[in-house]
Amino acid sequence: MTQIREILVESNIWWKEPFHIDYKEREIYEKISKFLPLPQIIALTGLRRVGKTTLLFKIIEDEIKNGFNPKNIIYFSFDEFRKADVRDIIREYEEIMKKKINEGKHLLLFDEIQKLENWEEKIKRIYDIYSKNVKIIISGSESLFIRRKSKETLAGRLFEFKINPLSFKEFLTFKNKKFDNVELYEKELSMLFEEFITTQGFPELVGIKEKEIIKKYIEESIVEKVIYRDIPHLVSIRDPSTLESALNTIREQPGQLIELSEFAKEMHISRQTLSIYLKYLEDSFLIRKLYNYSSSIRKTERKLKKYYPSIISTNLIFKDDTYSRSKVFENVIVNQLHAEYFWRDPYKNEVDVILPNKKPIPVEIKYGKIETKNIRRFMEKFHAERGYIISLNQEKNLELQEGKISVVPVYKFLLRWA
Repeated sequence: MTQIREILVESNIWWKEPFHIDYKEREIYEKISKFLPLPQIIALTGLRRVGKTTLLFKIIEDEIKNGFNPKNIIYFSFDEFRKADVRDIIREYEEIMKKKINEGKHLLLFDEIQKLENWEEKIKRIYDIYSKNVKIIISGSESLFIRRKSKETLAGRLFEFKINPLSFKEFLTFKNKKFDNVELYEKELSMLFEEFITTQGFPELVGIKEKEIIKKYIEESIVEKVIYRDIPHLVSIRDPSTLESALNTIREQPGQLIELSEFAKEMHISRQTLSIYLKYLEDSFLIRKLYNYSSSIRKTERKLKKYYPSIISTNLIFKDDTYSRSKVFENVIVNQLHAEYFWRDPYKNEVDVILPNKKPIPVEIKYGKIETKNIRRFMEKFHAERGYIISLNQEKNLELQEGKISVVPVYKFLLRWA
């Protein structure tokens, strides 16, 4: 209990002095803010190091500015303190502040909540007892619903927001770069996009150019911690190294079509085990699964899926050959678009990304030569009126029989669309 008291006093500096954080604008924050007045729990999920804790502190800063009593705001992180109990934290707070949590309005912020054993029941209990007096905000470095029980326990009591790595727009904000006229700064934007690639969207890597620092940060601070520490804490994993091998295959070969039986045979595990492991990687935000687009949901589910890593291999990022650069280019754009669909027909015509709409929008990603055959096939088959080809630096509009295809440099597309 003494430890909990010490951590509370150290972590909640606004109890003793004015509080201010160095904050760069995140697009998700405005969406989260709209839900703060509602009684439901707010949950922030996402990869390690994408800025969830910073957003929690931003909420605290803004609530204090808006007149909320700073002494009624409680922040606690379970990242290094997994055995703490929520009731003990509240009890210690009440003793320190000589307050009762059921009197007045309080804000509870619990960081890395998934580290707490049986957290769902404990948070539900606090919510059900104190919901008139307490607003609860939690964060987790994996989907808080990696275990089905969590969703069932908190049904109707929670809104979840996924915090993604930085978008290219946000990266420019973090770099303090603002371009009123994109046409005047094409060279600068192209160079900034190349720098953005090496950060993989992690705020703490903005401005870091040393390869060894970037590699060590990504592999040790994020990937290894999720594989060997976070996932095994939440679910039963017999051999985390097998999970890591599956992830590394996807990180080294982004965008590959995966046939589960063949992949399982290569991994020397059962198809069922591989399917479960891929789900864990997806729920931990380490990989992204794309479905083969179809007008029929049943057909979409049955077809082969593509997998892209959220964090591409650092070895691949720093290679200079055209093939490696093109795979990195493709992977970055797929993640920036939060893609869910690609398209491939029985004749192996393929389009990289399909953006769902009233009429689907096909998007091809071309690092080098511009080709239109596949995107035209898709537009003809699904009656799409518009398509895009994202290029490294080419730009033109094509008026074709199938519809209009715009070739757009990547930095322009991401600034306008993603």
